[in-house]
Amino acid sequence: HIGRKIAATLASTGTPSLFMHPAEAAHGDLGMVTPNDVFIAISNSGETAELLAIVPIVKRMGAVIIAMTGNDESSLAELATVHLNVGVDKEACTLNLAPTASTTATLAMGDALAVSLLDARGFMEEDFARSHPGGALGRRLLTHVRDVMRSGDAIPAVRPDVSLSAALMEITRKGMAMTAVVDEHFHPIGVFTDGDLRRLLERGQDFSQFSIADVMHANPRTVNQDQLAVDAVQLMEEFRINQLLVTDAQGVLTGALHIHDLTRAKVI
Repeated sequence: HIGRKIAATLASTGTPSLFMHPAEAAHGDLGMVTPNDVFIAISNSGETAELLAIVPIVKRMGAVIIAMTGNDESSLAELATVHLNVGVDKEACTLNLAPTASTTATLAMGDALAVSLLDARGFMEEDFARSHPGGALGRRLLTHVRDVMRSGDAIPAVRPDVSLSAALMEITRKGMAMTAVVDEHFHPIGVFTDGDLRRLLERGQDFSQFSIADVMHANPRTVNQDQLAVDAVQLMEEFRINQLLVTDAQGVLTGALHIHDLTRAKVI
């Protein structure tokens, strides 16, 4: 179990790795070993017969052998290219028999190797996410705005010369509690939200007298479609808003994003 955990940690942090049981290695699985491999052999006593039977063969294959044992003078330690002593004075077991403290020490050494390799390689969060696309971190670091935004006909957008009433119809149809205001090139020049509507109602103003250009917020908050979805979350939190307009590199409106879209995608 310790070997499997070390192999899994190495693999998930960018070092291709697999676990091989010594008994199965002696019956064909050694064919997976190449001269470019590092072979980590784990034995508390350093005298495990199954390991001692295959380590000389692995050594002849040209692989580097790292032994983790609790005995510097063990047979396995002497056969290894590098020996890492993971010995403990006493097991946590009251009988001093069950592998407890020794397995913890071995696991810690395996984690130390994985972290050292991670650091030496310059392994980043994005690299980790690629190995964990199904996890929360993977979603946060691999999901882009374009993956979760509403696009095409789902984008609420009107021209600045339309009436406020027409803009409200667009808000109702698209169900995003806002509409973008765009110029003739579909560049966003403003935004109008349901919050803006409530403030107009509180002032008791007559809707019929306004075009959307009269009441929109100019210079709306936007996010690039190629940015990470977490960037959109940060913008929403910073400016205390629930919607963002999405643009491409040329500033053309390509989508709209609601905080609920990010929640559904489990980015939040």
